[in-house]
Order: sequence, then C-alpha cells, then structure tokens
Amino acid sequence: MASGNHPLHPRDWVLLIALSILWGGSFFCVGVALKELPPFTIVFCRAAIAAAVLLPAVLLRGIPMPRRIVGWWPFVGMACLNFVVPFSCLVVGQTFISTGLASVLNATTPLFTVVVMAAAGEERLTARRVIGVSVGIFGVAILRGVDLREAQTGIGVGLCLLAALSYGLSALLARRQLVGFTPLTTATSQMVAAAIITGVIAASVDQPWRLLAPSWPVIVAVVALGTLSTALGYVLFFRIVARSGSTNVMLVTLLIPLTAILLGTVVLREAIGAWELIGAGVIASALLIIDGRVLAWLEPRRWRSERS
Repeated sequence: MASGNHPLHPRDWVLLIALSILWGGSFFCVGVALKELPPFTIVFCRAAIAAAVLLPAVLLRGIPMPRRIVGWWPFVGMACLNFVVPFSCLVVGQTFISTGLASVLNATTPLFTVVVMAAAGEERLTARRVIGVSVGIFGVAILRGVDLREAQTGIGVGLCLLAALSYGLSALLARRQLVGFTPLTTATSQMVAAAIITGVIAASVDQPWRLLAPSWPVIVAVVALGTLSTALGYVLFFRIVARSGSTNVMLVTLLIPLTAILLGTVVLREAIGAWELIGAGVIASALLIIDGRVLAWLEPRRWRSERS
C-alpha cells in the first residue's frame, strides 16, 4: 500500500474530487432522512443498501471473499472505524448542530490522520503536512462561514470530532491490515460487516419495524446514500488508498464543504459570495502545500541537490 508522504497520483486527483461530490452530497441526504427516520436506522439502511449493491458485483466477477472468521477481522475493524463509529457520530451529531458545521468539523480528519500516523510511527510528522492541513481547515471555516455561537452545542461538536478521529484511526488500520486486497473486495467486505453491526444496533435502539413508512423524498435520499455515497464512494476510496495512500485519501474531507457549495450553486442556483471564493482559494492553497509538487518545482536547483 502506498505511503501517505508522497504526492497524490495524478489520476487520483480526479477520483478525490468525485469522492468529495459523493460524500458531500451525503450530508444533504442525511439532513433529509433525519426529518422522518431515527439516526441508527439511517446508518443501517446506508450500510445494508451498499452491501446489497456491492455483494452481487463481487460474486458475479468471481472475486474471492474471506472464507474463515479470522479473515474477516480486519474488515470488521475497518467497518467499525471507517463507517459504524464515524457515520453514527455524524448522523447523531447532525441532530444537535447544522449540516454545515458538521461538514466543517469533519474536515479536521486529515489533521487527526497525520497525528495518528506520526504517533504510530508510520509517517514522519512533516511541517509541510501540518501547515497544509491547518490552512485547509481554516479555509473550510471561511468557506462555510461558521457561526461560533453554534459551536456551543458541545455534544454535536464532540461527536463530529470523534468521527474525525475514528477516520484517522481507520487510515492506520488500512495501512497495516488491508494490503493486497482489491478495492471492490475491501469495500464489499467492510459494508457486509457494517450492515450486520448496524443492524443489531438499529434493532436494539430504534426498533425500525415500529416506524411509519417514510415519504418518497426520504426514500430517495436513503437510496442515494447507500448506492452513490457508500457503495460507489467506498470503491473510489479504497482505489485511492491502494495507489496514493491512506493519508492522502483523507484530504477528501477538505473538499467536501467546497463541493457542497459548488453543487448548491450549479444545481440549486444559489448565489456564491466573496467568502466562498476566498475559502475555496485557501483550500486550494492548502492542497498544493500538502501535495508538495508545486513547492518542489519552486525550489532552487541547488537547494534540491543539497537536500538529496
């Protein structure tokens, strides 16, 4: 599996943008679903639909799946850290705070990932990455125009930060345990495990069989969550992990609020203001800092030769 200290593969920039669109739309879909469904039922439906979409694709293509219980443990761990814990925290968190603030807090994921990787001895904590991630988080805050008074809702803020930490830990697990698997195998195995775990939680907490039938907008939102944001999203996610590393893929969380605003501008014809443009510029600068290629091009030849 690729290290996260090198720049993103050029083709993965396109996948990263596509993933940010899929996952950026998930915050909107969750907001729609929460109007009629309880949080853990939404989490379960997202996992179950994704597993139902991915599993036939794996079986039809003859891609091997884990056969023994011991072979499932890495995927169970990944399901917990990369889906069950973070998505449950984000969905429950959105019952306390706005979708916009939740997406801003989710953008701290790269910072948690950099710190977790450094603490585990997997990657060196370089100044370039710390500065780049910090600049990116600042850009996201500008982009969303965070109202600091809203941040007084400590439960929602704490849950969203816990989700970001869980994503960071999942990057470490992916680096150490998910080597040699195809993106489709990893995504499918993770979602099958997640569907089982979240099914037990939803049955215990929400008892979804007692709920009223949801409206069509909610059904469409949940189906979009399962098929696009999750099934397709995690295939792209693990493809980027395999080629560019688990730290680099977490940069997607910096792009999610940006793509959400762009979608609102293009699809919903919402006006885009000066702060959105400034925030987008700051995020772009942060991604260039983290990627490192542009800075390397700007370095004098002598300085590069001395470093080598």
